[in-house]
Amino acid sequence: MNAMLENAIPATVLTAVLRAPGASGPHRRHSIGGFSPSPWALDRFNAVLRQLGREQAPLDCDHLATAARELCDCSNALAATAIGVRMRRAAALDRMIADRDWQAANEALEVGARIVDYIRDRDDLIPDTLPRVGRLDDAIVVDTAWPRVADEVRAYTDYRRLRRVEAGLRGCDVHAFAFDRDDWLQAREAEAALAAHRARVRDSAYVPAPCATFRVH
Repeated sequence: MNAMLENAIPATVLTAVLRAPGASGPHRRHSIGGFSPSPWALDRFNAVLRQLGREQAPLDCDHLATAARELCDCSNALAATAIGVRMRRAAALDRMIADRDWQAANEALEVGARIVDYIRDRDDLIPDTLPRVGRLDDAIVVDTAWPRVADEVRAYTDYRRLRRVEAGLRGCDVHAFAFDRDDWLQAREAEAALAAHRARVRDSAYVPAPCATFRVH
């Protein structure tokens, strides 16, 4: 159920902002949950999206207003989950960036820092205090950049899991336990080898053939 809710936002709320903006007309919407962003703020937002990898045409107020309306039309649970998923992804990025023991690969730190900086900026496109739609722009930023950082965040999440496991096996405080990316890779290999061994034992027997029946006369 949670996975279904998590995947619902790209098919509904973000559909409007992923389409190329159309031509201006007399019935176009400019209010996002009762708030009208300035042209300067919208240009700045589109610049952030381009930096994070958006290749489609720039967004306009009409598309954002349509997305906000769709978000408001969702149930409370779906709307909260849709935004919450994106905020948890941003929080995971924030933890990864702050973790000095993790050596992130490729561009993940730079891209992640841009996401976190935007979300923390009080002068972003849509005021965070607006009911339901205040985090819509943050969610769009996360979704735009997510393909570039998703694999690294998943790796870091597994790293945190195995760091807890290894620290527990040694009776150490996880926050004081020295464990880096190389240690994580070794722990992953050991875990995979153990899982393969258990699978072989489960699917076979230590005794190669059934023992003969023992009878007492």
